[in-house]
Amino acid sequence: MKRTISLWLGLLAFAAVPVLAQAPPAGPTGKIHGHVINPTGAEQAGGTISLSTDSGRTSKYTFNVDQNGVYSGEAAPGTYTLVFRQKETPPDKMVDSIENVKIEAGQDVNVDDDMSRQAFIDKLPEEQKKQLEDIRKHNSEAMKANEVIKNLNSDLKQVTADIHDADATKDKDVKKAKYSEIESLMQKDTQVRPTEPVLWAYLGSGETGLANVDPANSKDKYEQAEAAYKKVIELSQAAKAPKPEIVGMAHAGLGEIYARQGKVPEANAEYAEAAKADPTKASMYLRNEAVIFFQSNNAQAQIAAAQEALKADPNQPVLYYIIGQGLVQSATVDPKTNKIILPPGCAEAYQKYLELAPTGPYAADAQGILAQAGQKVSSSYKAGKNK
Repeated sequence: MKRTISLWLGLLAFAAVPVLAQAPPAGPTGKIHGHVINPTGAEQAGGTISLSTDSGRTSKYTFNVDQNGVYSGEAAPGTYTLVFRQKETPPDKMVDSIENVKIEAGQDVNVDDDMSRQAFIDKLPEEQKKQLEDIRKHNSEAMKANEVIKNLNSDLKQVTADIHDADATKDKDVKKAKYSEIESLMQKDTQVRPTEPVLWAYLGSGETGLANVDPANSKDKYEQAEAAYKKVIELSQAAKAPKPEIVGMAHAGLGEIYARQGKVPEANAEYAEAAKADPTKASMYLRNEAVIFFQSNNAQAQIAAAQEALKADPNQPVLYYIIGQGLVQSATVDPKTNKIILPPGCAEAYQKYLELAPTGPYAADAQGILAQAGQKVSSSYKAGKNK
């Protein structure tokens, strides 16, 4: 096939001759199909492919090009000029053509019109060549950026799976392996895209996880996680549209670090900032603070944190249990009856837990403490039904 070149956008003009109406092929036919590629190298969405027997002046058969640059059709056997026109191309002009396209009866020939070929580009006016070069450069940069984003999203998907797996197991070695992978992926990705807050947030999450499962190295890992979370906040403050869930995650991460280190005022401040940044997760953040103080055996801090969390959501059973567990540490024993004397608010906290979660995981424990104090359980709790 010999190609003839016309100008892209600056269209080659022929004498105005009416285009013949397309008639269905009579007798034996052959098929043709292919792709149309525009000068930038991308698929050409829209336009038409025509088959002509007079070098494109008139069209015997015309086929639409779809949004993916694909066309197909049927024609009588013969030798044709294939012509591509854009939607706005006048019928007496063309964008590109290919000579000597042969259709054979019973055959399906593939003919692509690739206008990114150098011979086509060489015929373009200098101004269009420059525009095309700019487009190609932009597309190349965009493709590279898209590939980076694709890889980052893949890593974030893996990190999400790792966090789920780490939360689902009690095996410290498995947890450590998962958190190590998170740390490794996010260290790599923060180097590739250092201005993306979400990457630093998950880096902090991985390092916090490592600190929690490896006490021997917890000091260094907490320091690294603290730096990562502070980087999230710094980047978010400079962003035009910071993401509340990422800012909240960073403040909550700092809150966890401080809570596990016994820095109560600092932890309270960070969890309050997390709740403020992302109100939709406020109850979760504040509950987590109470749980962490509970795990750290910080009675006064767990009571205060649980009471604060209840302001966001008064129907979280575990918070009442945490309050009861904090208060019961101040209980005394009546030397005459050997019954424990619960401090004010303690029995009420356990009763409220049993009211909200009569078969909850701590129901037996709460009921047992109340029984030792001679308290009647005023809920639907029944022994043996705890989950």
